[in-house]
Amino acid sequence: MRISARNQIKGTVVEVKKGATTSHVRVDIGGGQIITSSITNEAVDDLSIKAKGNVTVVIKASDVMIAVD
Repeated sequence: MRISARNQIKGTVVEVKKGATTSHVRVDIGGGQIITSSITNEAVDDLSIKAKGNVTVVIKASDVMIAVD
């Protein structure tokens, strides 16, 4: 994966909590720190994001996105 955003943090998905249209994805980035991202349910399904999966948290300005290889 190549992306212009420089703030990339690897982590492990702790929980995916789906709502009506948006999911909250909690990612353990180590050291007892958790980052939460709000993304669409469609994105969760398309990227096959599930608990215990490895992801990269991509932070650009005020947005927090999730990326998978």
